[in-house]
Amino acid sequence: NVECQKIGYTFPGQRAACYSADLLLRQYKRVRGEKGKNFSYKDIKKVYSIIFYENSPSEFHKFPEHNLHRSRQQTDTGLNIELLQEFLFIPLDIAQEIYHNKGIENKLEAWLIFLSSDNPEDIAQLLETHPEFRKMHEDVCSLCQNTERMMEMFSKELQQLDRNTVQYMIDEMQNK
Repeated sequence: NVECQKIGYTFPGQRAACYSADLLLRQYKRVRGEKGKNFSYKDIKKVYSIIFYENSPSEFHKFPEHNLHRSRQQTDTGLNIELLQEFLFIPLDIAQEIYHNKGIENKLEAWLIFLSSDNPEDIAQLLETHPEFRKMHEDVCSLCQNTERMMEMFSKELQQLDRNTVQYMIDEMQNK
């Protein structure tokens, strides 16, 4: 599951855990239905949740030198038992700050700049040091120039955003 959150504080760790649990439950139901009597819990695969923050929550800014935060469950004794949920939190705003301080040093940082920057100077630098991004950049530019297709995508995203906003507001009201 990949999430991109514009407003980071509306997607805290609790929400990430619930999304992950939902994905795990959906996989369990699907696999159990497919396997029937032959079902085994070992048929269930890990669920990875990747959350990109355009504007990350304040907690992330306490670690300004880190643009990747991996999380997985483990026991306090060192017992090695396979648990099925892992998370990767990526604050793109912090990745931008790191880039501006030291430049692109590796492929991962190149990807983070590709995903987070619309600054022409950043893009030019990226394409100069990592020409393999040129085709993807051209595809994105081409897509953005197709107004009808962009409006269609935008409409679908707004529809989903409206549903998510309504649910968020209901959750907030229930909390109060």
